[in-house]
Amino acid sequence: MKTIEIKTVEVNTADNCASPDLISVEQAIEKILSQAVPVIETESVDVLDALNRVLAEELLSTINVPGYDNSAMDGYAIHSADCQTTGSILPVSQRIPAGQVGATLEKGTAARIFTGAPIPEGANSVVMQEMCESDGNNVVINMVAEAGSNVRRAGEDIAQGGVVLNAGKRLRAQELGLLASVGLADFNVKRKLKVAIFFTGDEIVSPGQPLKPGQIYNSNRYTLHGLLQALGCEIVDLGIVPDTLEATVDVLKKSVSGTDMVITSGGVSVGEEDYVRIALEKLGELSMWRIAMKPGKPVAFGKVDKTLFMGLPGNPVSVFVTFLLFARPLILKLQGVDNYLAKYTSVIADFDWASVKRQEYLRVRLEQENGKIIAQLYPHQGSGVLSSASWADGLVEVAIGAEIKKGDTVKYLAF
Repeated sequence: MKTIEIKTVEVNTADNCASPDLISVEQAIEKILSQAVPVIETESVDVLDALNRVLAEELLSTINVPGYDNSAMDGYAIHSADCQTTGSILPVSQRIPAGQVGATLEKGTAARIFTGAPIPEGANSVVMQEMCESDGNNVVINMVAEAGSNVRRAGEDIAQGGVVLNAGKRLRAQELGLLASVGLADFNVKRKLKVAIFFTGDEIVSPGQPLKPGQIYNSNRYTLHGLLQALGCEIVDLGIVPDTLEATVDVLKKSVSGTDMVITSGGVSVGEEDYVRIALEKLGELSMWRIAMKPGKPVAFGKVDKTLFMGLPGNPVSVFVTFLLFARPLILKLQGVDNYLAKYTSVIADFDWASVKRQEYLRVRLEQENGKIIAQLYPHQGSGVLSSASWADGLVEVAIGAEIKKGDTVKYLAF
């Protein structure tokens, strides 16, 4: 096993796969993120409605969690001084289930206690029931007890007055439970990002309609909807636009009204009927166009007035990959998320891949083999093979000039 060596190569203008006007993926991400100004408007939401929202304020706890010392398991609450020899016999003075408060434990006695129940005054340890034997009204402790054993202390998880979550945190299910555990029913979050989408191509139709010769279904609409919904965006769907410059200009004007960002698919390449890039240059500014990557070389980025614009390619896999690499971190930064950059991990390649002229992103699935995490390659890596994205759970990045051999350590980005 070896770590692959990343070699830089000069662009060969005679190579059809490369061109001197291409920028690197890293340059593209830097350029895109430099234009992102997080939204400042906030709104109050109920904790049940806060999934995928971004906290706009630091939240402090008004209570300790747990609120009192409690038992970490079913067993017997005792004072450790009473059980310093194996086989100590103590009378059982009380029974304390969860939700009830016991009486002060008398010296030389034990209390039957259950997980989550408050530790009674006078006790400083819990002996798990597996180490005990019931003997009528007594219990035999078959171990030497230690102070603090199996006791969850008040404030052990969260201390009163402590920070529960910081501003900029994107809320997942576990954060909702955490906030509920300290009694927070509502709080301020950043407003939802409003994203307009439209799609170009006379060949695309919506599912449910019969296909005519030369037509395909508009899968990109549903891919983008799902990706944007998962990020908690408000979506303005302007549908399919005819392949004319006039129609493209009209819908672009409409799309930037009252939105934070516009995302399109198709119409950003060099074809005679690719009008999106031309419309962007006519109404606003194009600051980036072509990227040295595969899939997804044509990605247009710019601005119309104050609204950011990102034009993704038309091929289904290219849309998916370029959204993950460029649109997702941009949206997260606009939402005010504190940690918006993509997170790569290292895995072991279970395949060979030849040296490339453009940075490539391969669809892979992770499997465990002999205690190691390996990346298996989908056999068909074409930009139109959307089944590869459904089969896979992430991307392996292949840098320009790199060659991958089976067993190499490679960079992996989870979907």
